[in-house]
Amino acid sequence: MSLKFFKSLFDSFPWPWQEPNIEQNGVFFSCFLGVIALLWFLWLFINKSKKGLPPLPPGPKALPLIGNLLSLNPELHTYLASLSQTYGPICRLWLGKKFVVIITSPSLAREVLKDQHTIFSNRDMPATASEASYGGQDIVWIPYGPKWRMLRKVCVRDMLSASTLDSVYGLRRRELRQSINYFYNQAGSPVNIGEQMFLTMLNVITSMLWGGTVKGEEKASLGAEFRHAVSDLTMLVSIPNLSDFYPRLAWFDLQGLRKKMKVLANRFDKIFECMIDQRQKLDRNEGMGTGIGLGSKDFLQVLLKLKDETDAKMPLSMTELKALLMDMVVAGTDTTSNTVEFAMAEIMNKPDVLRKLQQELEIVVGKDNIVEESHIRQLPYLYAVMKEVLRIHPILPLLVSRCPSETCIVGGYTVPKGSSVLVNVWAIQRDPSIWENPSEFHPERFVDSKWDYSGKDFNYLPFGSGRRMCAGTAMAERMFMYSLASLIHSFDWKLLEGETLDLSEKFGAIMKKKRPLVAVPIPRLSNPTLYE
Repeated sequence: MSLKFFKSLFDSFPWPWQEPNIEQNGVFFSCFLGVIALLWFLWLFINKSKKGLPPLPPGPKALPLIGNLLSLNPELHTYLASLSQTYGPICRLWLGKKFVVIITSPSLAREVLKDQHTIFSNRDMPATASEASYGGQDIVWIPYGPKWRMLRKVCVRDMLSASTLDSVYGLRRRELRQSINYFYNQAGSPVNIGEQMFLTMLNVITSMLWGGTVKGEEKASLGAEFRHAVSDLTMLVSIPNLSDFYPRLAWFDLQGLRKKMKVLANRFDKIFECMIDQRQKLDRNEGMGTGIGLGSKDFLQVLLKLKDETDAKMPLSMTELKALLMDMVVAGTDTTSNTVEFAMAEIMNKPDVLRKLQQELEIVVGKDNIVEESHIRQLPYLYAVMKEVLRIHPILPLLVSRCPSETCIVGGYTVPKGSSVLVNVWAIQRDPSIWENPSEFHPERFVDSKWDYSGKDFNYLPFGSGRRMCAGTAMAERMFMYSLASLIHSFDWKLLEGETLDLSEKFGAIMKKKRPLVAVPIPRLSNPTLYE
């Protein structure tokens, strides 16, 4: 349309300061109808270009600008599960400007995680996670592609392979033995199981990362610093952030969360820099024949060697190396310690389960011996307990959010490019149409069953599925089984007088118990020296 058309339309409009003119009015209305017709034609043309695209998923009515933000429940996993009961296995929310799709059925989870995995291989990275992961350069958040494949290969083949995990078993054993000794020294007194297991896992992880690098008092100081830093990090990632809901406001960081995370990330970075510097100095001294050697290889040593040896076309940068260290510290501490705490609470709530576990351990290990990792494969009921804990209390209840690289169709609905897609594993693993008595802790359902956590069965996905499922499954399995077996075999456990077990959950980036588990350890082993 030309400027002359708009000028004629302007001139023909019956403005208040003009005398009424029937002819002018007729021209105006003719032009008005012409504009309406043109707009209708354009609308038809646009919709024709989208012909065949189904509607968006159903969901609750959204308010202008704020969407459904005001209706969010802090216990997000249960709130989203309730939405699916109203709107179906695929539904949506508007959180400010962010379009969120919730998946709550195995068949739709398969569509997202397997059938259309290429489209859904990227993650929807929160602003705080970007700060914590060196701008998304770690294996969790980095976009799917050659660089991600290189990092995954480094993790699975060189850091978390069976042979590498075997090589650092001595480090894990030492740290767990120290924790068992701590519980023994606290016999008859209440202990915070989750808190102590967090410190245990942290010491195990840091020992595996740089066990030959840090020793003595420096190690204890470093463990305490990490403990507070990891707790703060997971808390910051869990807080709803306006920067994620309104991207144009992200620069202002209205809640100050990104600023806080940046300070925290700098603390981690200084620790990593210090450890890397010490490791490199030790390696140089060894190369010069000073006689300073290590009894076992640690992950930092492996990573630094890989950094020097990787293909020049796809190098492992120092920043990516530190991002991998961050993944190991964060993902390997809170996740496992929280799962052990849930397991202990459920087992104490079911005396028959505790009795079966202890009987199995007495047969395989014996009350005149301590648990070793070599015993784990001979404990099928303990495996069943682990699987049931992961079913009823998945530590990542919504997995890590996916972000489709293009608009696609899932379950007969349109999922727009750039939206945030959440797979509610917590709801799927408590679906009564799949699981009998889903809210009951019943390990027997996994004894001699087909269920496993390889990601192939979409009814059971505690570690996710597809190309971007958890890379640390093997390590998590070893650490959980070894820790839980040691706690159950070495002690009986009871609550304080008048206390009752609380199994309720607190939602977060990593699920945890709402109330910490405090219990009293009572030694079981026949020889006190076994606790040393």
